[in-house]
Amino acid sequence: MFDEMDSLAKRAKRLEEQEKEERELDKPINNPIKATVGEKDDRSAKVMDAFRSYIVTGAIRPELRDLQVADTQTPPGGTMGGYLVPPQQFIAELIKTLDNAVFVRRIARVFQVTTSDSLGAPVLDTDMSDPVWTTEVQDLSSTADTDMKFGKRDLKPQQLAKLAKISMKLLRVSAIPAEALVRDRLTYKFATAMENNFLNGDGSAKPLGVFKADTNGIPTSRDVNTGNATAITADSLIEAKYKLKAQYRNGAQWIFHRDVIKAICKLKDGEGNYMWQQGLIVGQPDTILSLPVNESEYAPNTFTSESYIGILGNFQFYWIAELFGMEIQRLNELFAATSQVGFIGRMWVDGAPVLPEAFARLKLAA
Repeated sequence: MFDEMDSLAKRAKRLEEQEKEERELDKPINNPIKATVGEKDDRSAKVMDAFRSYIVTGAIRPELRDLQVADTQTPPGGTMGGYLVPPQQFIAELIKTLDNAVFVRRIARVFQVTTSDSLGAPVLDTDMSDPVWTTEVQDLSSTADTDMKFGKRDLKPQQLAKLAKISMKLLRVSAIPAEALVRDRLTYKFATAMENNFLNGDGSAKPLGVFKADTNGIPTSRDVNTGNATAITADSLIEAKYKLKAQYRNGAQWIFHRDVIKAICKLKDGEGNYMWQQGLIVGQPDTILSLPVNESEYAPNTFTSESYIGILGNFQFYWIAELFGMEIQRLNELFAATSQVGFIGRMWVDGAPVLPEAFARLKLAA
């Protein structure tokens, strides 16, 4: 009885330690910034007011000293330059706007990296073989598995920089707050670059896009041949859908250029019904084969042989890693001749598909 009690106590301790480890693993990589509309303390209000003044005049008031970044490019004798890490409220609004502008960010999995310069994505390169039926006394050493291998892809956020030029007069007299003008302009600039590279990037000092055939992302084994060198076909859409296993189809979404969507709109099934199903309920997306459709100007639209023409994927397996922060540099003199002020925004972002079998890419025939 004592032995059994001792065994139960040890088991309970192990379970407690296991639960503790699981709770740690479930924690986010960092604490998300929470910005509630209308919720401002005195300090945050003063900081935002000082930041607005910096945007308009370039003057760095004392409230912004903690947000100033050392600049190695300043002349001798200067240790601080025109770089600022914007207030958290500004960054939160910019990231929120980016999420609305770049649809890939909305459907992908985004990680904020704060404790290192990279995010390792474990990938199952080779799965183990199936188990074997056996008897209780059979020696299992001959069935030991040596096939399962894990690889690791490091996502290293790369610098993404954009320059926005804004009229001096507009900054001073606009009814729109100055920081909103800068935020909206930078959001547009960052959004176009991000979306393009999440789809088409080659992975060299930039994200690896889903339309780039690569063994570190989506290899050619995940391609579906359309059977036609110049047009997409209904059969290839069906092939792409069922190239994904059921667990990945649940949550999968299409990505096409509008020219390709137009061609798909004209496709009919064997009974003469259009395959395209428009969303009839407000807020509900259009679907192809009951799966949501996303439209992007950066998706391929060249109807030539062996070109990619679209993709279906569960984008929870496209990972985006970013250093949660941003720098803004105000260029006072560079555009003075045209009565403009330049603002350079810098972010650090990377992204890549981490599970090839969660994607099926459509490719025109040779």
